[in-house]
Amino acid sequence: MFTTTYWRWSAGVQLARLPSAMAPLAFTAVAAAVTGSYRLGGVLMAVYVVAEMAGAVPVGRLLDRVGTVRGLRTLLLVVAVGLAVVAMAAEARANEATLIALVVLPGLAGGGVAGGFRALLAAIVDERQLTRAVAVDAMILDGVLVAGPVLVAVASVSGPFVPLFAMAGAAAVAACLVPSRVTKPRLKARSKVPLKACLPWLGCQFTVGLLLSTIEVAPLPLVERLNAPAAAAPGVVALLCGASIAGSAIYAWRGRDRGPRLFLAGFVIGGTLVTADLGWAGLIAGVVLIGGATGPLVTIASVNMQRLLPEDRRSEGFSVSFTVQSCGFGLGSLAVGVLPLWLAPLLGVAAAISIGWSRRPFPRGARRCDADGSVGRLLALRQQPRSLNHNAEEQGRRR
Repeated sequence: MFTTTYWRWSAGVQLARLPSAMAPLAFTAVAAAVTGSYRLGGVLMAVYVVAEMAGAVPVGRLLDRVGTVRGLRTLLLVVAVGLAVVAMAAEARANEATLIALVVLPGLAGGGVAGGFRALLAAIVDERQLTRAVAVDAMILDGVLVAGPVLVAVASVSGPFVPLFAMAGAAAVAACLVPSRVTKPRLKARSKVPLKACLPWLGCQFTVGLLLSTIEVAPLPLVERLNAPAAAAPGVVALLCGASIAGSAIYAWRGRDRGPRLFLAGFVIGGTLVTADLGWAGLIAGVVLIGGATGPLVTIASVNMQRLLPEDRRSEGFSVSFTVQSCGFGLGSLAVGVLPLWLAPLLGVAAAISIGWSRRPFPRGARRCDADGSVGRLLALRQQPRSLNHNAEEQGRRR
């Protein structure tokens, strides 16, 4: 279905995502080994995520300027070296302040990696297969998120610092897999990002992060509410990931670019079922609906963002998109901690309703931006024959 270049891109982007999937458990293992407490692991993860979010937009903008291929390779090598330095410092029993400071560098460098890889996809895959390619990528991403903690558990058998070295190795290999046959767009003037037109799709990304996090962060209280043992909590997360993989697979198989409202409705119904406390049937049905709608909704938002973003601002634009989704994930996680359990999913439900059924509906087709204004000139040329014919008819009538 896709070329060798696509699968090389896919392998590279999954390896680039692996450090983030491994980071929570890996930092926890390091903290326990260095300080004897898990508290430092949470601090390291928080600093790492904040650094990623802070660096996403400026790093994405830098990638657009220097070239995505060269920039991605450099950034991934910086991430690899930074994580290796953190591992060596932890192994040398460095103090907490030093470890926190060292985590900032790989976080900042990694902030724009996701946006850079997504920008490369536009030059690798034909537009007719873009929807299917993004859906397949979303399906594989769920597998990476599941595999990350498992790899940490396996690597920790050899030592608590081995997972960090494994994260560094994944970033280094990803740098080698960045496709090289990608040309940098040559544009005379730097274009503007149509932020207003992108807002509905950014809202979809925010809603995904907001509602998804309330399920991923709160599986334990959700099963305890049903008087089930704590061992049932991982099953909720597995069900969510399985439903997401299945939804992405079906959407990739269908290969059609449909509107987002169907899947936003899945979010609304699924989140309401989880909130309503209807027993195991309600919880399972709600989680399946949320998971099944996640992959298609992310795919739709990503495809329409690409149609709107100028070629010389795609890394920056997709970095903004991933940052918005991360903000939604962080807000949903915070809601689980400070709000009643029944109220936290309703935030995602409210966001889905406001995004999907606001005053201005989603545009049926997103028009691709063009930096040098060729779209406007093309429209003018299309209108010119009509005006000429109209003038000729008027002259004929006068004669």
